[in-house]
Amino acid sequence: MNKIILADSQVIYRAGAARVLAGDEDMRIVAQCGDLGRMYRAILDFPGSEVVFAASLRPELARLRILLETTGSRGTVIAECNDSAWAYLEQGFLGVVFRNVSGPILLECVRRVAAGDTWLPAQLTQSSCTEVDTLGRRVLDRLTQKELGVMALIVQGCKNREIASRLGTTEQVIKNHLRSVFGKAGVNDRLDLALFTIRHPVLSKAVAEVGSELDVQEGPYAGDESTTASSGNICESWDLISGNGWQDNRHIS
Repeated sequence: MNKIILADSQVIYRAGAARVLAGDEDMRIVAQCGDLGRMYRAILDFPGSEVVFAASLRPELARLRILLETTGSRGTVIAECNDSAWAYLEQGFLGVVFRNVSGPILLECVRRVAAGDTWLPAQLTQSSCTEVDTLGRRVLDRLTQKELGVMALIVQGCKNREIASRLGTTEQVIKNHLRSVFGKAGVNDRLDLALFTIRHPVLSKAVAEVGSELDVQEGPYAGDESTTASSGNICESWDLISGNGWQDNRHIS
C-alpha cells in the first residue's frame, strides 16, 4: 500500500486530486495539508510516503528534500505552468506534473514515483500550458468583474452563503452569477468550474488577483456589473482532473 500525502492550499484542487488517487486500490491518502507546517508534520508522522505537493506553497526545496530523504519518502511536484520542471528534478524530486494535468496522467505519475521511477511527461511542457490557455483567455474576456469575484471564492472552497456575505449580496444573486459563469465556461458544476479555472493560467491569474483584493476589502465588493464581449455558451469537451464518477455537486447551491 502506497501512502500519499497531498499538500496544496487550493482546497478544490486538493480534493479533486485526492479522489483521483483514491481510486487506485494500491494507494491510501494518509494526509491532506493546506500549508507547509501541516505538510512537514505529516511527513514526520507518515514516513515512507509519497508527498504530492504544490509548488505554489513555496517550500524551501533543499530543506524539503533532506526531510524526505530522512523519512524515506519521495516527492512529486504540482508545478505552475510558468515553472521549469527540470529545476525540480535537479533538486531531487522524482516526479513533476503541471497544474493542468489530467486525472489519468496524475495517477500514472504517482504510480511511477511510488515505484522509484522518475516522471516528466514529454507532452507536459510550458508551451502546452500556453496553448491550453488560449481557451482561458476566451472565457476571461467574457466574464464580468463580479463573476470573477464569485469564481475567486469558489476556488477557495466557499459556499454560496459565505460568498454572498463576502460580496455583500444575497445567495440568489450568487446563484444567478454562477449560472452565467457556468454557461460562459462550458462547465456543469462548481467543482468543474474550480478545476477549469486552476488549469488555465491566464484565467487563474485573473481570479487570484481578484481574490487578493477581496481578502483585503472591508464590506461589499464593488465590481463592475457590465458584461464584456460576446454572449452564448462555449461548447468544448473538458478533460478535467475530476474524471468520471465523482462529480457529486452538479448544481449551483
